[in-house]
Amino acid sequence: MSGRLDWRSGPAGPLRGSVGVPGDKSVSHRALMFGALADGVSHIRGFLEGEDTRATAAVLQQLGVRIDTPAEGERVVHGVGLHGLRASAQALDCGNAGTGMRLLAGLLAGQAFDSTLVGDASLSKRPMRRVTDPLAAMGARIDIQDGLPPLVVRGGQRLHGIRYELPVASAQVKSALLLAGLYAEGETEVIEPHPTRDYTERMLAAFGWPIAFEPGRARLSGGHVLRATDVDVPADFSSAAFFLVAASIVPGSELRLPAVGLNPRRTGLLEALRLMGADIRIENPRASGGEPVADLLVRHAPLHGVELPEALVPDMIDEFPALFVAAAVAKGNIVIRGAAELRVKESDRLATMATGLRALGITVDETPDGATIHGGTLAGGTVESLTDHRIAMSFAVAGLVAQAPVRINDCRHVATSFPGFMELANGCGFDLTVSV
Repeated sequence: MSGRLDWRSGPAGPLRGSVGVPGDKSVSHRALMFGALADGVSHIRGFLEGEDTRATAAVLQQLGVRIDTPAEGERVVHGVGLHGLRASAQALDCGNAGTGMRLLAGLLAGQAFDSTLVGDASLSKRPMRRVTDPLAAMGARIDIQDGLPPLVVRGGQRLHGIRYELPVASAQVKSALLLAGLYAEGETEVIEPHPTRDYTERMLAAFGWPIAFEPGRARLSGGHVLRATDVDVPADFSSAAFFLVAASIVPGSELRLPAVGLNPRRTGLLEALRLMGADIRIENPRASGGEPVADLLVRHAPLHGVELPEALVPDMIDEFPALFVAAAVAKGNIVIRGAAELRVKESDRLATMATGLRALGITVDETPDGATIHGGTLAGGTVESLTDHRIAMSFAVAGLVAQAPVRINDCRHVATSFPGFMELANGCGFDLTVSV
């Protein structure tokens, strides 16, 4: 992705309407991968048309999987079976997708051929030993320099199951090990210090693979098959998060967000906002593709400071940039601890959000694993997104209640997770434009 794209977000009146956010990125990635490895044809509806998920689709196509696009938001994956992938003569480009690269590392560790996984400049700075080291303990051979991409995954290795206790909770690492476990002899068990999202476990079960899982633990054995199934992708909670915060902080607002995925390992922000006094109602709860789904109704409410329970941190790790904005306008202080994982995302999100909020007049005391945000009044100004999509969208929300417009530099990566964000945001009352 090339070219510069800056935004200007201005103060706005009440936000109103129904906002249909795109499909869940994590589910979209996994549906592609499991559909590719399954026997038969899988139909995916609600697929996220983002740069990250398209990169994963392109990688699988390079590996010999036919993926049709009958309409926007739909994919038809013609599975090749567990051992039907073919070697690619070219490197496999994951773009900006950390989920794609880490999960593919596990998937490719069990193949008969070599593969090279590469990414863009941002992904090439993200740590990968957390996934390559435990894969090596399973018998995988992955060449890596200084713990960073590219990853050269050597084929023809004999994998064996292991019992692995994750030092840091990570759904991506857990999922990579479970994917490798499909090809391993014996049992693979992953134990987490804190439960993380269980999309992989739920979807493996939906595709017919025997798996035992509970919060913080998952266990499976090799030697089975995946059977094609249809997947309805719920609306992405991480994308809904920006609108939950926006409607909470803009006086007079009322937004409805239909069919949002409410996987219990994903909705820590919902609980955090409610602890701060947010008015968010869950309506019409139901199941979709094995995932809990509901409509969310959010109205403006005055927010107040809290000490965020550390138990919520793993369940909202992607939503912290949005929470920082809510904290910036809350009455009192928000104290965050146990969130060191934010330093190794698309940017160092603790530092990037703290720096941006300070530029807008908010006092932030940063710590190695968190921050104390002193609620106040947002001034206008210029902030840097550092090409981090979630940082860019969070500061677009901040501009709604700032005293003057907020300029957000380098927003081009928003398309990785939320294509059409600007149009959807302006449709419910944002004042968001391209800055020149």
